[in-house]
Amino acid sequence: MKLYNSLTRSKDDFIPRFEGKVSMYTCGPTVYHYAHIGNLRSYIMEDVLEKYLRFSGYDVKRVMNITDVGHLSSDGDTGDDKMLKGAKREHKSVMEIANFYTKAFFEDCKKLNIKTPDVIEPATSCIDEFIRVIASLIEKGFAYEAGGNIYFDTSKLDKYYVFNDFNEEDLAVGVREGVEEDGNKRNKADFVLWFTKSKFDDQELKWDSPWGVGYPGWHIECSCISMKNLGEYLDLHCGGIDNAFPHHTNEIAQSEAYLGHEWCNYWFHVHHLNTDSGKMSKSKGEFLTVSLLEEKGYSPLVYRFFCLQSHYRKSLVFSWENLDNAAAAYRKLTAKIASVLDGSGDLNEEAYSSLKKRFTDALDNDLNTALAVTALYDVLKAETSNAVKLKLINEFDRVLSLGLVEAAQKTASEGTGDADDDIPEEVKALAEQRKAARKDKNFALADEIRDKISALGYTVTETREGTKITKA
Repeated sequence: MKLYNSLTRSKDDFIPRFEGKVSMYTCGPTVYHYAHIGNLRSYIMEDVLEKYLRFSGYDVKRVMNITDVGHLSSDGDTGDDKMLKGAKREHKSVMEIANFYTKAFFEDCKKLNIKTPDVIEPATSCIDEFIRVIASLIEKGFAYEAGGNIYFDTSKLDKYYVFNDFNEEDLAVGVREGVEEDGNKRNKADFVLWFTKSKFDDQELKWDSPWGVGYPGWHIECSCISMKNLGEYLDLHCGGIDNAFPHHTNEIAQSEAYLGHEWCNYWFHVHHLNTDSGKMSKSKGEFLTVSLLEEKGYSPLVYRFFCLQSHYRKSLVFSWENLDNAAAAYRKLTAKIASVLDGSGDLNEEAYSSLKKRFTDALDNDLNTALAVTALYDVLKAETSNAVKLKLINEFDRVLSLGLVEAAQKTASEGTGDADDDIPEEVKALAEQRKAARKDKNFALADEIRDKISALGYTVTETREGTKITKA
């Protein structure tokens, strides 16, 4: 298998440190609000990667953190802690917010068929580990105290900007544009390891430390949680591309300074889900959640299918029209699968192996899920028995996790539900009104009409053949 490694900026052969075993770390959510579907794209692609590694015979141990303290609203170690921000918004305690949104996150994951990691570790359960590693970094000369906080000293490193060839001048404060510089830092790229009571006095969660009462910075959390659960060497670290700098850059800096050797061999970054107005984020108006998709009549697995039709290293543009197309394609796919559910015929090993190879070749080539989906269609088009087809569909779906056979069985038992004579006239009329609204680019009205159709028990999608109405 070849994976694009952000560290080397090339497709590398994936060779874990210990034969047959893969240690995998995934940056988890900061649980101050619901995850939007842009966040969840990363988790979907990481889920496919983990499942394909298991499919390929590896023994995978995957660890995910839960950031329930320490994630600031800017990269300059300034502004409100995101958890505190969520608590203020809802007039609850930080831990009430953390518990509620942690549960909500994993409920969304379940709807999307995302496997629960082997280890889930909240940051608040590892305070002793953070203090121990920070104390060691101070002792080794990689960290210092200033203004009541403990900072990592990036000037002690031979190379800090590991993912891109940044120059210090290119990143004036070592953070994103518009963030004020922290005057306590010796160097502009330094970052906080521990905050004390001298900063953010309204911070709810605080702990005793050798440097005063305070709480950890965001970056130290992932390093310590990974090392605690996976040891000194990590095969594979995953996350969204927006975490490459500064979060993952800082993880590498502090981990290797502490350990005294290289830490993680492969870095897997998933690119953004965009809307017409740019990157999706909670700070903008396009706060699209799994629950909102469901309210509008979409199965969460249609969104998963939508994501798999694009490569993880390409930005993906979300629109309702694009999701409609994915819904129509998913419906047609499962209808075709319904026709092979009897599993009849002989199991031709040659045909089976040839068709399976197309699937594995696609995923071995930097997890090309779009080609893997094409390989699924190739199975359905192949001149071979239903026994071969059904076996391959079941095997492929161990990785794709699209609920294909279950959806096909439902189609077979209920019928397609799209015969024109079965559609009520009221629904047909609403569909025509929606079509006119879309033509006039009145998408708010189109969404309103879609909701009315959904309330009547039907789903409307736009396909190349025209408007399609199906029973929900």
